[in-house]
Amino acid sequence: MKLRILGIRGVPAAHGGFETFAEYLCLYLVEKGWKPVVYCQEDGDGEMWTDEWEGVERIHIPVKQSGPLGTIIFDWKTNLHAAKSQEPCLILGYNTAIFTVLLRLKGIISIINMDGIEWSRAKWGPIAKLWFWFNDWAGCWLGNHLVADHPEIKNHLSTRANPKKITMIPYGAEDVVDISPEPLAKWSLEPNRYLTVIARPEPENSLLEIVEGFSKEQRGIKLVVLGNYDSTNPFHKKVLDAASNEVLFVGAIYDKSIVQALRYYSLAYVHGHQVGGTNPSLVEALGAGNAIIAHDNRFNKWVAGQGAVYFSDATTFSAELDMLLHDSTKLETMKNEAKARFLKDFTWINVLKQYEDLIIQQGGYIK
Repeated sequence: MKLRILGIRGVPAAHGGFETFAEYLCLYLVEKGWKPVVYCQEDGDGEMWTDEWEGVERIHIPVKQSGPLGTIIFDWKTNLHAAKSQEPCLILGYNTAIFTVLLRLKGIISIINMDGIEWSRAKWGPIAKLWFWFNDWAGCWLGNHLVADHPEIKNHLSTRANPKKITMIPYGAEDVVDISPEPLAKWSLEPNRYLTVIARPEPENSLLEIVEGFSKEQRGIKLVVLGNYDSTNPFHKKVLDAASNEVLFVGAIYDKSIVQALRYYSLAYVHGHQVGGTNPSLVEALGAGNAIIAHDNRFNKWVAGQGAVYFSDATTFSAELDMLLHDSTKLETMKNEAKARFLKDFTWINVLKQYEDLIIQQGGYIK
């Protein structure tokens, strides 16, 4: 059984949540006897070529353009190539969903993971928002079946497509246990003596509210902030200026073992995302058994559940933190509930099995 995967830059993962998911899915499918095919974006010019990685066929497509234009051109070429086959396609993201018309015209089954409501994000200008909005609709029209990674995303998509063609499957993460604390030494951190926040430094991720709320008083613990901050960026400068001497900006970290150690030994994980579906970083924190302090919105509340505490601004974040720092029993309960929430819905084996079943059903395969 074959499946073509489009919409990412390639495997193994190097560029974010969708690539990580694709890597896990491919390895799972290979173990089950599938022959997955993944399109990989390469910098430069020339002819496409193929190779194999861990039983996965990779089709490398060079693109000389960079940035969003390069991604659009790459997606166009992958859809053109996939349209020459008769194999079902899993498309991760809807940013160029209009190109799926090439598959539809050839009668090729396409399953689109519709990601979050990208056009609603504050960071995009009007032209980008229009492009995302248009492709949100196009994906709903052209995809044979849609995947929503959150019940609220399914509700959104149901305003554009028949709910019967939408399946809710969340993002997954590893069950993190018994991690070495050695990476903490680089920043002189002690287990359970710091909070962790991992997010792009953008206003809708509540970084300013978190840093301001934490810095209202001396806490006796650290706030470890991952992400690249540039003092010439006005928003970044506001966050940096708001920080007390107990806030550590450690930069962007891509080493999985270091990030897992930082999460695993955190007193709590702070999640400020205000929009989106099932955020990978929040699921990974649940997998690490972190107590969760999250922004109060419908997306986070479904993922983190009743075991988390929620804030809406710097003042409420400060108040929730004060409460937790004086209640070790509450913190321990929150950690246990986070792990239980993870084991119920977000293990990779659970998520990947749901994808395999959906692909078999939609692709017309017989298991």
